[in-house]
Amino acid sequence: MTDGGSSIEAVRRLLATLVAAKPHGRIAELGTAYGEGASAMVAALPSDATFVTVENDPERFRLAAQRLAGTRAEMVLGDWRELLPERGPFDLVFLDAGDAAESAALAISMLAPGGILVKDDLTPGRTSDGDPVRQALLGDPRLLACEIQTTASTAAIVAVRRSP
Repeated sequence: MTDGGSSIEAVRRLLATLVAAKPHGRIAELGTAYGEGASAMVAALPSDATFVTVENDPERFRLAAQRLAGTRAEMVLGDWRELLPERGPFDLVFLDAGDAAESAALAISMLAPGGILVKDDLTPGRTSDGDPVRQALLGDPRLLACEIQTTASTAAIVAVRRSP
């Protein structure tokens, strides 16, 4: 696990692939950390797509801003739950904030129909029972979701918002 520090290479490749598939997309990252995931996403950003990333820790924000300087990333300092919902809907949301189980419903509500949500930093092979993140994302009727193993010791959930 990354302990909220940075995304692993496999997840960065996954994110870049999904971003590249959204040529006119509105992409959001909820929890910039040090900007490694954001860097991978913005590098794959199609010309008509937009990307915003939000970090609430001032020091992480400062370091990520240095990493993302000169890119098309829009960086915002603050709490994404207060800043991003009115800017949606988004075509891709990377839910990288530490409180994913508590914030899942809000993150899902920010997705456009057909929008993709990615949550990483999971331990593979666990059931949804007793796991609030898995329960929130795999059990939400608004989503079609699956868990994928990203390395031998990590997993991610990839979900698509169903049409109403």
